[in-house]
Amino acid sequence: MLYNSTRNKNLQLPASLAILKGLSDDGGLFVPQEIPTFDKTFDELKELDYRELAYEVMKFYFDDFTEDELKSCIASAYDEKFDTPEIAPLVYAGNVYYLELFHGKTIAFKDMALSILPHLMTAAAKKNDLKEEIVILTATSGDTGKAALAGFADVPGTRIMVFYPKDGVSPIQKLQMVTQTGSNTSVVGVNGNFDDCQSAVKAIFNDVQYNKELKEKGFCFSSANSINIGRLFPQVVYYVYAYCRLLKDGRINANDRINICVPTGNFGNILAAYYAKRMGLPVNKLICASNDNKVLFDFLKTGVYDKNRPFILTCSPSMDILISSNLERLIYHLTGNNDEKCASLMNSLTGSGRYEIDADMKEQLSDFMEGFATEEETLGEIKRLYDDTGYVIDTHTAVASYVYNSLKDQLTGEETVIASTASPYKFASSVMKALSGESVGKDDMTLIDELSSISNTEIPQAVKEIKNAPVRHKNEIEKEDMKKAVTEFLS
Repeated sequence: MLYNSTRNKNLQLPASLAILKGLSDDGGLFVPQEIPTFDKTFDELKELDYRELAYEVMKFYFDDFTEDELKSCIASAYDEKFDTPEIAPLVYAGNVYYLELFHGKTIAFKDMALSILPHLMTAAAKKNDLKEEIVILTATSGDTGKAALAGFADVPGTRIMVFYPKDGVSPIQKLQMVTQTGSNTSVVGVNGNFDDCQSAVKAIFNDVQYNKELKEKGFCFSSANSINIGRLFPQVVYYVYAYCRLLKDGRINANDRINICVPTGNFGNILAAYYAKRMGLPVNKLICASNDNKVLFDFLKTGVYDKNRPFILTCSPSMDILISSNLERLIYHLTGNNDEKCASLMNSLTGSGRYEIDADMKEQLSDFMEGFATEEETLGEIKRLYDDTGYVIDTHTAVASYVYNSLKDQLTGEETVIASTASPYKFASSVMKALSGESVGKDDMTLIDELSSISNTEIPQAVKEIKNAPVRHKNEIEKEDMKKAVTEFLS
């Protein structure tokens, strides 16, 4: 399996080198030259546990790793750091299935891929005899940052630097990051939004002279964002796992189709579901759920992507994104893998902040359905589901849950799986506001205790650990100073 850039097919790398680079030299994203298909039936796959299934999916995408190397990475990733042996349990509530992706170390779905990325990266470095120290440079809207920090903390041969919008994450998300231990870690708050952080990180990756200077000093950049294939393709696994669990439990029959609904900001999580479908997973509709920053909703509705709009801070901050990086991969596939056409559209986005796809490309969006939830609708959905079932979801999952319920009459009789992307404890203030309307004026730890009581669930270890943890990272900067901050960190 070779990977080429979405903007230049002549830039080709095997998986291990694509993982190490993260982003192509031309600013494009790495895509597989062909999308594989499963070589086992779902009746065979349903008997596998999460680790065994992970190998059956990842072996296609990371085929320059030996079987032992890949299985070792998987075993190291999906171990006791998850608080359930299922890794990603399915919960049935309100006539729909919630795929709980928050049972890892940082209680968000990013753990599902960022638990394995450091192992893939260090194995790839060894395989390719990399001499430089790997510098993980990451922008986060809240969850990627902590999950990446937890994965790479004190990993030999690596350093990690995370930029987050200082006023654009939840209090718990911020506390998780700024209390992070590890001698190789740095966390910096940026006076700007997530798109500012992400754009600056991409600019640093694409600064040829700067990269050359750092290489001479013994450093090379890589990314832990979902632009890295080492992040993206492990996410395919849990959609296949959800299908196999439904099949094994007798909730569906072999080859029955399901719908998948995903709260979507950067498009990586739903793109993984798209790849699962292209591999042969029986999926009817991929439902893209947006919050008030509904740039993806508008794109899927009209074929026009336009980031020229107000940036809205919401109670689902990990979705507060106007530049959805992973959409570029879908655009590439919609063009029929035409790198020149894809590059032209991306250049238009960089220049004018918008682009429009043609009729042929728009027709191929039929895999997707779209919807969005306002702030009021998001909080109302948390309350509705709790009142009806006693099940508590976080604000991002609530966006998807609301959108599914608003569209379900347009769906056929298939079962639907909603990607539940974070623990409600990570957004306790908003969740308790939805449930009781009394969160104002109370500190987050008090609200967490109340949430535990009202939901009859135990406070996650990840939250307990930060209650009294000292703040280690206090640096806050202007967005124009991000490159300078990187230089200072590496010196």
